[in-house]
Amino acid sequence: RDTFRQYGDVASYWLGPIRSHLISHPDGVHQILQERVRNYTKDHISYGMVRWIIGDGLLTSQGETWLRQRRLVQPAFHRQRIMALSGMMVARTEAMLDSWDAEQQYDRPRMINDEMMRLALGIVGDALFGSNVTEQAATVSRSFNLLNEQLVTRFRTANMLPPFLPTRVNREWQSALQELNSVVYAIIRARRQQHEDSGDLFSMLMLARDAETGAQMDDKALRDEVITMLLAGHETTATALSWTWGLLSCHPEVTERLYAEVDAVLGGRAPAADGLPRLSYARMVLDETMRLYPPVYLFSRKVANDDEIGGYRIPKGTSVDISPYITHRHPEFWPDPERFDPERFTPEQVARRHKQAYFPFSAGPRMCIGNSFALMEATLILATVARRYRLRLATPELPPGEPLITLRPKGGMPMLLEPR
Repeated sequence: RDTFRQYGDVASYWLGPIRSHLISHPDGVHQILQERVRNYTKDHISYGMVRWIIGDGLLTSQGETWLRQRRLVQPAFHRQRIMALSGMMVARTEAMLDSWDAEQQYDRPRMINDEMMRLALGIVGDALFGSNVTEQAATVSRSFNLLNEQLVTRFRTANMLPPFLPTRVNREWQSALQELNSVVYAIIRARRQQHEDSGDLFSMLMLARDAETGAQMDDKALRDEVITMLLAGHETTATALSWTWGLLSCHPEVTERLYAEVDAVLGGRAPAADGLPRLSYARMVLDETMRLYPPVYLFSRKVANDDEIGGYRIPKGTSVDISPYITHRHPEFWPDPERFDPERFTPEQVARRHKQAYFPFSAGPRMCIGNSFALMEATLILATVARRYRLRLATPELPPGEPLITLRPKGGMPMLLEPR
């Protein structure tokens, strides 16, 4: 943020050995992510390091590989397929709330970010595999946390060599990655033997054939997509919900309006997918949370050919960084940008604003394929929990953000539970 405040919409700087440019104006964001998307590639070192974990999934692949995988994966995210998962999402959330009821630990803070991580990982596991993967989910979560923290440390310290040398840190990396792979490949082997459509996303991925070539995904391609969905599909949603509960605790007037909507719409019943349009304020709360605390706070690209952005030359071979965290606070588009105000996301306000002033799921052809899944999931969880509980921060103020692969609350989000 200091770079933007001091140097404006286009700022050039060195990030270790990389010359980069921070592009903060929505016009520049549009140019990079949409208008000239082929000139800004994922050959960036940051994506190279993420590939150490997830391989060539949709997040990191490029060119023909990405296009082929996108065609294969797209049907799994068809609206009707996603809507059919809503009952499972609510049931998972209700089970978490039932455990809160049973434990009755109302005078002791609970790390709500851990609760949201377990819940979201269980949901994406059920969506992918159609069965309870609680034990495997614990392994996935433990392994990913270590890889997440190591990856960020390596990037910040310019330690960009692949983790092959037999150092202690590299051994920890390899062990965590092996644990992650063992879970996923075991599931792939078991499901290959069944060779039937079980109605879950994994079945669609396993049985899908490219319309042009007739090819199916091999085990490696399946592994890469499954890990991408497991990790991206739970980390981002859980992080967004953690910040949402914290912000609601700090803004009781917003909380009361949210609860009034939930009570009026649900009438004591559990939420359902067909009721989502009537939970409009809940969605506005989530949108405003992701404006202030976008889970993916930075996108980086490598420049393929010389270009110009905002009147400044962007040379071939350098990098560009675009930050939702910064652009979402651009004072030209967001008055009083630090204020939490869901009213910014009324239909009228959204229609009036620059389309790339808000891009928590990226934009253009590389926009997150799971955005509809994530938004439906987050809205259903928010409404389900709000129907039965009020959450209050156990600390005087919100924790600061910790920029790992996602923008997590540093030290967690301790909250007290209060049944409604």
